[in-house]
Amino acid sequence: MQNRRLKILFPIIIFILLIPFIAMQFTDEVNWTAADFIVAGGLLFGAGLISEIVIKKTKNRKHKMVLLGAIFIILILIWIELAVGIFGTPFSGN
Repeated sequence: MQNRRLKILFPIIIFILLIPFIAMQFTDEVNWTAADFIVAGGLLFGAGLISEIVIKKTKNRKHKMVLLGAIFIILILIWIELAVGIFGTPFSGN
């Protein structure tokens, strides 16, 4: 079961990364560099692997859901910070 989820992870990441790639072809509002795609892919892949570990190792359903929710929230916050800089770190995209 674990290997099947990992095999599904790669096409999902590629699909998510295709969205800005395709948008770049039609508008100047989306302007990603190769580094942006690498960082985004790394974030998505890392979150997917950590989620897989949580799913595999955690037995309690409530704990599993809380941990997966925390992983998702952290992923979104990092993504937003890199994109527009809501926290004002030197890594912000703004």
